[in-house]
Amino acid sequence: MAREAEPSRILIFGGTGYIGKHIARASVAFGHPTCIYARPAGPRTKPLNLNLRREFRSTGIRIIEGELDEHEKIVTALKQVDIVISALAYPQVPDQLKIIDAIVAAGNIKRFVPSDFGCEEDKITPLPPFEEFLEKKRKIRRATEAAGIPFTFVATNCLAAYFINVLLHPHNPHDEIVVYGDGEANAVLNYEEDVGKYTIKVANDPRACNRVVSYRPKPSIISQHQLISLWEEKTGRSFKRVYVPEEDLVKLSQTLPPPENIPVSILHSIFVKGDLMSYEIDDDDLEVSTMYPEMQLTTIDQLLNIFLTDPPEPARAAFG
Repeated sequence: MAREAEPSRILIFGGTGYIGKHIARASVAFGHPTCIYARPAGPRTKPLNLNLRREFRSTGIRIIEGELDEHEKIVTALKQVDIVISALAYPQVPDQLKIIDAIVAAGNIKRFVPSDFGCEEDKITPLPPFEEFLEKKRKIRRATEAAGIPFTFVATNCLAAYFINVLLHPHNPHDEIVVYGDGEANAVLNYEEDVGKYTIKVANDPRACNRVVSYRPKPSIISQHQLISLWEEKTGRSFKRVYVPEEDLVKLSQTLPPPENIPVSILHSIFVKGDLMSYEIDDDDLEVSTMYPEMQLTTIDQLLNIFLTDPPEPARAAFG
């Protein structure tokens, strides 16, 4: 009888961050020996972060404290694992070049998933501030390919709890909700816990090696108007829809100083242009829900039920 393959050993950069913690939890839940490479804790480390580190240690996650410029420390950590997942936040995206250099030096990594938790940047052209944002991610993709590192690039689209807060402000007592554009463009809202689970699955899946995987399950596709109507049904309230025309967002993207011009450009791309649904998933790419039809998703309807009682902790942390 053939022996079952040993579970992959996984190292996560940014594992205590907004999406990284969901990836780390999923990694442990799926039985993978898991490490997190994180900045050393200090006096300025937030209590939420310290609590998370305690939680992770209690579940068997090893936390390696270090900086991204400590090349030898990273190489040593990489030699003890099989798969590397980066969930570094946007300001640290260029620093992934240091991770790529370390992966090349280590020479043993079977898969690298860079921090790409958003839109499919190779297939859209948004307003200039968002375009500049995406170009930094594209450089990491191209550097990964040039280095010959086995990769999986993920296009996870919108993180649902985060964007539900942005769009609905669900605990705002006022009966007004802002609508960007005409509110008809479809977006893709995937719950953060599901993104974490899917990411661990694709990082270990031979089908996803050197491929782009889009997270575009049909139940996660929704327009602003549909989302607001569903929230009205849940709450029994009626909201006044206050429209922000496309030209206003374009003007703001041109007049606001950076980085304030980036969020309005993202809103324009997703909720006015409908960039997340503007392209077909071609034969060279994969769609995650068709790869794992057995996995039960948290639907938008179910997520709104959670918001009725208490917002998910990550969303509360992001918006105060």
